[in-house]
Amino acid sequence: MENLMGLLRLHVLKGVNLAIRDVMSSDPYVIVRMGKQKLKTRVVKQNVNPEWNEDLTLSVADPSLPIKLSVYDRDTFSLDDKMGDAEFHINPFLEALRMRLQGLPSGTIITKVQPNRDNCLSEESHIVWINGKVVQNMVLRLRNVERGEVEIQLEWIHIPNSRGI
Repeated sequence: MENLMGLLRLHVLKGVNLAIRDVMSSDPYVIVRMGKQKLKTRVVKQNVNPEWNEDLTLSVADPSLPIKLSVYDRDTFSLDDKMGDAEFHINPFLEALRMRLQGLPSGTIITKVQPNRDNCLSEESHIVWINGKVVQNMVLRLRNVERGEVEIQLEWIHIPNSRGI
């Protein structure tokens, strides 16, 4: 715990136009990994546009580690099918936190992160000041699959006496 910087809350919002892995649909869920941590959403049955609306919380000790997101189709009698993956770094988000902004109007855009070869963003991602907090909304294009995106939101949770932001 002495190396803990803080907690990162990932609000896994929804999947958009995910691949079909069963006869007519899929039963998707998301696994999020950072270092040795592994978290999972619930399964949404028969839906290629699932709405998870789940909060997953990662302990951040090494902010240079990428966050890896994988989507799977739950199968009852065989191994779950992979429906794509994505990866991103939290460095731009942490840089915005370090600005120690206060008193901005809610909805103020702090910075924009452009899609590039080093991230899986499918569109520009805004880091925004909302109700006294720094929040980043992301739409991640899934790799290693024919189609699909996952929408998430990042929020930092400061822990008193941590070495963090």
